[in-house]
Amino acid sequence: MFVVRLLKQFMMLPHADWSGDFMLIFDAHLDLAWNALQWNRNLLDSVYTIRTTEVGMSGAGRAQNTVALPEMKRGRIAISIVTLLARSTGHRADHIDYPTPVQAYAIAQGQLAYYRALEQEGHIRIITDAESLKNHIQEWEAWEANGEDDSQTPLLGFIISMEGADPILNPQQLESWWDAGLRLLGPTHYGPGRYAGGTGTQSGLTEIGIPLLKEMSRTGMLLDLTHFSDEAFWQAIDHYQGMVLASHNNCRALVPHQRQFSDEQLKLIIERDGVIGAAFDIWMLQPGFLRGKSNKDVTIETVVEHIDYVCQLAGNSNHAAIGSDLDGGFGREQSPYDLDTIVDLQKIPALLEKRGYSDDDIKSIMYRNWQNFLIRAWS
Repeated sequence: MFVVRLLKQFMMLPHADWSGDFMLIFDAHLDLAWNALQWNRNLLDSVYTIRTTEVGMSGAGRAQNTVALPEMKRGRIAISIVTLLARSTGHRADHIDYPTPVQAYAIAQGQLAYYRALEQEGHIRIITDAESLKNHIQEWEAWEANGEDDSQTPLLGFIISMEGADPILNPQQLESWWDAGLRLLGPTHYGPGRYAGGTGTQSGLTEIGIPLLKEMSRTGMLLDLTHFSDEAFWQAIDHYQGMVLASHNNCRALVPHQRQFSDEQLKLIIERDGVIGAAFDIWMLQPGFLRGKSNKDVTIETVVEHIDYVCQLAGNSNHAAIGSDLDGGFGREQSPYDLDTIVDLQKIPALLEKRGYSDDDIKSIMYRNWQNFLIRAWS
């Protein structure tokens, strides 16, 4: 029986006994390089150390972070899809939206270099093909079966995605990004992206959006539909022939605004054998949420409601998963109230079990659905 343990609160030392009864996790959306470089966080330090260094800093999320590599290991986040994130929409915003695509390109290249440096220093493993993915998961499963010695935890696995294609200077450049290790691409983010309308717009694909999708189909770059406007979503489906996913998307039926996907959109992803990752941003979990207000009414159980909704819509557990988006421009103040760090994703199995999900169903949701999806796509 999974035992839920509460994390100590901010400014207390992290647990040393988070082990046993834990399940491997595949998190499909973490903005790690953006946090490390644009937010200037040393992700090799613990969450608690980073919080201490940010005490007194202004801005949402400061001293409220939830993700760092030590907590990812402690929480058995065996594999993650990690992002490159830089926009050039014409609406400048510090540390994320730049005046020119050339600047966005340089920022994304720097973020890619960060992941490569982590790999060179022996902290993580970058995964780019089905065989490497299978071997990586097998290594974690073997470690789990042999008693989970924390002194010999396997490397964290990273798969590189790009959230918003603005750094890709033109569609013809996509192949060079593939050669550099990029494997998933969401063409837009917030606002009017260079390739497609994103969250908060009613714009469709741009003139260069269709050639990008065709080049994605040719190279095998997977299409992440997250953040598409409704108009761009349906246009993209007509022009992209490969497998699709929603790395971090919740259900519009439960939270009725444009950032979520409608039942019709979710069914399309399910019909195309895709997977939908449930996100933890309260804005996506509580109807009418206002930034800066209390998060006490939203818990990890609220996230599980979205997971369950996708399963009921599909009629099985094969298309629901996790795409937490933790530290995606926010921290504990805009995360579920009972989440202290990413380790608390381990509360999900017990919540699913209470709803009648079998052990196999729970393992599918926690990591196997993303694993199987990528093996199908890359085989």
